[in-house]
Amino acid sequence: MSKGTTRGPSPKGVKRALLRAPIWIYRAGLGWLFGGRFVMIVHRGRKSGAARSTVLEVVDYDPDDDAFFIASGWGEKADWLQNIAKTPDVILYSGARRRPARAERLSVDQATERLLSYAGRHPRTFAALGRMMSGKAVPPTEDGCRSLASSIPLVALRPRG
Repeated sequence: MSKGTTRGPSPKGVKRALLRAPIWIYRAGLGWLFGGRFVMIVHRGRKSGAARSTVLEVVDYDPDDDAFFIASGWGEKADWLQNIAKTPDVILYSGARRRPARAERLSVDQATERLLSYAGRHPRTFAALGRMMSGKAVPPTEDGCRSLASSIPLVALRPRG
């Protein structure tokens, strides 16, 4: 039996294979095909301790400290989010680069700022993302982004060392 997510049961079969295809693309050394829109993290399972891989969409990027900002589209129930809460040290793949990183949960204020930045750069994608994550239209305003940031966890991935 699947655990399920905030938006229904966990995907199975062909849908699951399609959703996991980006992991194989990164493992093949072709992560650069995604440009800067996606990253892959390798994290530790909170119960098993086994290595787990997840490809995530980048909400924002800060070139000054080489930090990537990620939203948990499945909310608090996302396995990767629960795993990094227990063990925040991950391996970060972006493009063709691989490096150790540390995951840090953002405050609502920090998340609001990042979502506003994303909404300004990608208004159509933000509209779709807001609908998918919250189930309703989210205006690309500070109030709209704050509302989304209050219900959708955002995480910073910063290189270590």
